[in-house]
Amino acid sequence: MHRETPTQQLSANLNQQFSKQYKIMNKSWTDRWNERYSQDEFAYGQSPNSYLKKQIEKLLVGKILFAAEGEGRNAVFAAKMGWEVSAFDISAEGKKKAQKLAETNKVIINYEVGELQTLNYKPEQFDAIALIYAHFPADIKSHLHKTLNTYLRKGGIVIFEAFSKKHLDYIAKNENVGGPKELDMLFSIEEIQSDFPNYEIIELAEKEVELSEGLFHNGTGSVIRFVGRKK
Repeated sequence: MHRETPTQQLSANLNQQFSKQYKIMNKSWTDRWNERYSQDEFAYGQSPNSYLKKQIEKLLVGKILFAAEGEGRNAVFAAKMGWEVSAFDISAEGKKKAQKLAETNKVIINYEVGELQTLNYKPEQFDAIALIYAHFPADIKSHLHKTLNTYLRKGGIVIFEAFSKKHLDYIAKNENVGGPKELDMLFSIEEIQSDFPNYEIIELAEKEVELSEGLFHNGTGSVIRFVGRKK
């Protein structure tokens, strides 16, 4: 008789809770990203995020998952380094662009379209998980973080960079810097500590950064950066 491990049980329970507590991201949310990614030009450029690049270069190559990966710039970079890459997003247009970028760079990425709870990732499947500007609706973002945690093996690494709650002040000065305008979609150090409590913190800080990423991330912004190792 097969018995689930505690991690498998936790993953299943989280997905059940998610299905009960939250509706599928509404059509307008998906349409927004499909519209952004349907343009010929890459919305955030074709080069990897500089923080992701710096952190992933420190790691041994393995299996990595990219959440809300959009047009694939970070996933393709990891694949070029030799990683076995999985990625997901709600945008079919994002996947098209990512596949095109992967073909141009002669690499393969396993890219799924859908919401996390509908995808078939396995407990402890990955050696690393990357969340680079993975801003989700406020009422589900913490739940998604906790679900992603179950897919990471013990000793695995999370690499995270996203806009902080202070970023609203930067948007007010320069909308070209991009980012959500809803406070609850932005992040704080305390939220990251709460969402990833079972991690050795390698770095957790709020930083002012200069962004030059494609059409929609340009200027000075405020971000949360987090690298953690799962205990």
